[in-house]
Amino acid sequence: QVQLVESGGGLVQAGASLRLSCAASGRTLRTYSMGWFRQAPGKEREFVASISWHGGTTYYADSVKGRFAISRDNAENTVYLQMNSLKPEDTALYYCAADEDSRVPVTADRDHYDYWGQGTQVTVSS
Repeated sequence: QVQLVESGGGLVQAGASLRLSCAASGRTLRTYSMGWFRQAPGKEREFVASISWHGGTTYYADSVKGRFAISRDNAENTVYLQMNSLKPEDTALYYCAADEDSRVPVTADRDHYDYWGQGTQVTVSS
């Protein structure tokens, strides 16, 4: 069993940056693909970014490409999401997720992920 805890969210102005962290316990994340998703009020949970178990492959939603960067530190059992040039439409509850199936290096399919954190709120004011 893997427990995931997100942190780093907050209230910022448009154009600012935030760095989200996802710390894992229970098992090493070394063999897990990882993803970030977000959910705004009244909307479906949507894919943001994914990273392969070795960190060599990343995949982003078009809406964040060029502004967000996903990374991981397997020694620290932590995954990060660096968010730059934030926009009001980035406001959402951000979740990290772990995918046990390392044969799929990256995926936007939320049903493919086995473990989820509780989320951290990001609010961007205009």
